[in-house]
Amino acid sequence: MPEVVVYSSAWCPYCVRAKQLLSGKGVAFTEISVDGQPAARAEMTRKAGRTSVPQIWIGSTHVGGCDDLYALERAGKLDALLRA
Repeated sequence: MPEVVVYSSAWCPYCVRAKQLLSGKGVAFTEISVDGQPAARAEMTRKAGRTSVPQIWIGSTHVGGCDDLYALERAGKLDALLRA
């Protein structure tokens, strides 16, 4: 299973939803909080080209945010990406 990384913020309801979906699938992930961490936020922005949280990577694939993650799930493509 590829490494899953989630950049998130404690106050973000979209972060909570994304993490719930991953946890519900039994996926272990590394969470990087950007709260009060300007270096972590800058790294996320540089890598993703976005400033919003969550930003999710599965292996080397940048999934995007919560809506993107759920879109993959609805399309039936998330499980295959998690197994790649």
